[in-house]
Amino acid sequence: MKKHLFAPGCALFLYKPHLVEKLQEHLELRFGPVELLSACCHHTPAVPAAAKVITVCPGCDRRYRENYSTPHSISLWELLLQGDGFAFPDYHGRQMTIIDACPTRDQKRIHDAVRALAARMNISIVEPARTREKGTCCGDTFYGALPTGRVIEQMRIKGNEMPLDDVLVYCVSCSKSMFNAKKRPRYLADLLFAETTVPGTTDPDAWHNELDAFMAAHGGA
Repeated sequence: MKKHLFAPGCALFLYKPHLVEKLQEHLELRFGPVELLSACCHHTPAVPAAAKVITVCPGCDRRYRENYSTPHSISLWELLLQGDGFAFPDYHGRQMTIIDACPTRDQKRIHDAVRALAARMNISIVEPARTREKGTCCGDTFYGALPTGRVIEQMRIKGNEMPLDDVLVYCVSCSKSMFNAKKRPRYLADLLFAETTVPGTTDPDAWHNELDAFMAAHGGA
């Protein structure tokens, strides 16, 4: 049997550790024991050649696809569509717009899976003018390349592109951007468990300091 590893990503560990536990419990009901991979993907942790790494973070998905001779990555979103047993909440046709995370710009499989999950939860997606492979960055990618004030300005520009205030996101940093843009981000992992998406740390400097510290502390396998 193929070995499954669950890589929630640094941002989800920081944002809501209990969601990591809930998601791992569901995966183990389907696959049996699933090893939790807490090492940061930036360190290219050792992964057995035949293993499949289940990712939540779009950046992790890209690195487990690109940094290994054998691509390992499959997104949690795809897996949730492939099996039964997950109790999807019903949002009764609530309309939300959507941001596609930059690392998935060329990943139609993830774009499709996220929208299919929204449909399973009875969420009606209103696409922005620029979406999927033509989507624009939430603003966070500019961090480190622009002064922080201008990064926040880019986040607000992205927020102004959104046709609705409720914005479905599947990247924690995208949610931070939308809070800075005065929108209502709805993080997909929160939606799956009928939880409210909360701001946490939204200041870009403080958020990236938290991420950097977590990455540095989780360099091992």
